[in-house]
Amino acid sequence: MTDPEEAARRIEEALGASYKNTLVELMGIVITEADAERVVGTMPVKGNIQPYGLLHGGASCVLAETLGSTGATLHAGPGRIAMGIEINATHHRAATSGLVTGVATRIHGGRTLATYDVEILDEQGRRVCTSRLTCMLRDA
Repeated sequence: MTDPEEAARRIEEALGASYKNTLVELMGIVITEADAERVVGTMPVKGNIQPYGLLHGGASCVLAETLGSTGATLHAGPGRIAMGIEINATHHRAATSGLVTGVATRIHGGRTLATYDVEILDEQGRRVCTSRLTCMLRDA
């Protein structure tokens, strides 16, 4: 487990600066903990619509993909990348206004694949979305 500054450093080392000014940033996703075993992040929600106009279901998938692929990239290690994402998601309810928290936990990590289970909770701790994300890993 890492603090937010350490998480940002690890992510920048693994992904480079290319993740900045992307949909992740526009959505307000902030990764607060990151290592190959577990990635935690938050995202603001206003009603059932995000500030950029997407319904929460789609936003939950983007948050889950962001957290899972970050973990897979950290698992892959230097000189390797995670790509070819496959995600299966179940949406349990719309989030109410506030901050949702996503937690991605690695359930499999090998040389060619990494799989993460992701749970997204609203501010009341209710499950909003669960998903399983698998990334193919390859040399950069």
